[in-house]
Amino acid sequence: MTFKALVMEKQGDSDAIGTLEELQISALPEGEVTVAVSYSTLNYKDGLCLSAKGGGLVRSYPHVPGIDFAGVVETSSDPRYKAGDRVVLTGWRVGEVHWGGYAQKARVKADWLVPLPAGLSARQAMAVGTAGFTAMLAVMALEQHGLAPKNGEVLVTGAAGGVGSVATAILAARGYQVAAVTGRPETEAYLRDLGASRIVARADLAETVKRPLEAETWAGCVDAVGGAMLARVLGQMKYGGSVAAVGLAGGASLPATVIPFLLRGVNLLGIDSVMCPIATRKEAWARIAAELPIAKLEAMVVEAGLADLPRLGAEILAGRVQGRVVVDVNR
Repeated sequence: MTFKALVMEKQGDSDAIGTLEELQISALPEGEVTVAVSYSTLNYKDGLCLSAKGGGLVRSYPHVPGIDFAGVVETSSDPRYKAGDRVVLTGWRVGEVHWGGYAQKARVKADWLVPLPAGLSARQAMAVGTAGFTAMLAVMALEQHGLAPKNGEVLVTGAAGGVGSVATAILAARGYQVAAVTGRPETEAYLRDLGASRIVARADLAETVKRPLEAETWAGCVDAVGGAMLARVLGQMKYGGSVAAVGLAGGASLPATVIPFLLRGVNLLGIDSVMCPIATRKEAWARIAAELPIAKLEAMVVEAGLADLPRLGAEILAGRVQGRVVVDVNR
C-alpha cells in the first residue's frame, strides 16, 4: 500500500527540493500510532523547512515537512488510541526532526497526539493549527496573569498573520478591545471583520526605544514580532500588564531596558507551543473548540494542496500570506 507525500530531498551538498512522491507504508518512521491524515496547514516554521536549506531545522533527508496535522487513527499499539479516533498533532519537532503532516499517512508517538474535541472538524483544527494553538496559549497566559476586558485595550502585533489573526478573533469574542498592528493597509477590513476595534500602523511602533517608559496604553499584548517593536511595547504597558511573546518576525534580539519591569511591574511571558505539556494542550484545544468563532475562523482560510506548498512556503517567509492556509493532503 502506498501513500502520497511531499518529500524534501537533496543530493550531497545541493539544495533541498520538494517533490510529490508515492511512498510505501514501510517508509514511515517508528511510532505507536499510524494516522490517516486529512488536513495539515502552513506556518512560518513550515516555510523554513520547505526552503532550500531547511531553515536550520531539518536534520536529515529525505524528509516530510508539516508541523501540524489532523486525521483519523488507522492503527495503534497504545491503549489510549484505537482505529477511528480523531486526533490532532502540533509541535514536538514533528515536521522538523520527525516526519510530519505533508503526507496522507503519518506515524508518531502516542504522547504527541491530542484527541480532537467534539464539535471541531479536522479541517477546522488545521485552520487553527500551531498558530491558533499558540494564540490560545497566549490568551490563557495573559488571563492567568490578571488580564480581563475591564483592564483596557489589548495589543496584537503581526495581527494579519496566523497567530495574530486567531488571537484577534479569540480576544474580540471574549469581550476585549483589540488594537491590531499591521504594516499592510489592505488588511484593515480583514482585521476589523475578525473583531479589531482599532488598527495601529506598524510604523507607529517601529521606532527604536527613545524613553524607557511611555504613556501607559496597553493592558496586555500578544506579540508575534519581537525585536525593536517588543522593546517599544514594553515601555507602553499599563502597570502590572503582561506581554505574551510568541514570535520573532522582527528579530530575536531585544534592545530593551529593565525599567518597565522594575517601575511598572510589567510581565514578559514566554509562550512555547512545541513542548507544551499534554494537560495544557487539552485545555487549550477545549477552549478553542468552545470560544473561537467558527465563522470568523473560516474567513481566515485559504485552502491548498500538497503541490502548492513549495510556492506557499516561499510566500509565507516573504510575509505575503494572510490568515491561515489549510492543506488538503488528499487534493
